[in-house]
Amino acid sequence: MYNYGNYGNDLLGSVTKTASTGLGAMIWGIIAFVLSLVGCFVIYFLFVKKDIKTKSKFVLWLQEFLRFNKMLIEPILKIAYIFGALFLTLGSFALIGTSFVAFLATLIGGNIILRIAYEFSMILIMLWKNTADINKKLK
Repeated sequence: MYNYGNYGNDLLGSVTKTASTGLGAMIWGIIAFVLSLVGCFVIYFLFVKKDIKTKSKFVLWLQEFLRFNKMLIEPILKIAYIFGALFLTLGSFALIGTSFVAFLATLIGGNIILRIAYEFSMILIMLWKNTADINKKLK
């Protein structure tokens, strides 16, 4: 009446497939670790450690990028703030039908909290910039 035919075989095949997938992931993880380690040392000694005497704009940009002389977080944070503020503002309108108080709290309070969090992160960036400027003037 009921066909339980190959239930055991399907289960065994599933376990075997999972084990082989896990083994492949582990082997690839070891290969990725070794390649990353070798690449790390090559890039460090070629671009970061010594001064590069080149006129190539790309190599100079890469050196600045790898030495963290130019930070990318500031424009990323500005974009994230604008996105967050728009998302909070537009998302708060979904609460109008539920509760007008929740709508106002999200619209006003949410944007204020978001702005304060953004300003704290920007304070850290400005602190880094000012410290870097002072360090350059002292040298």
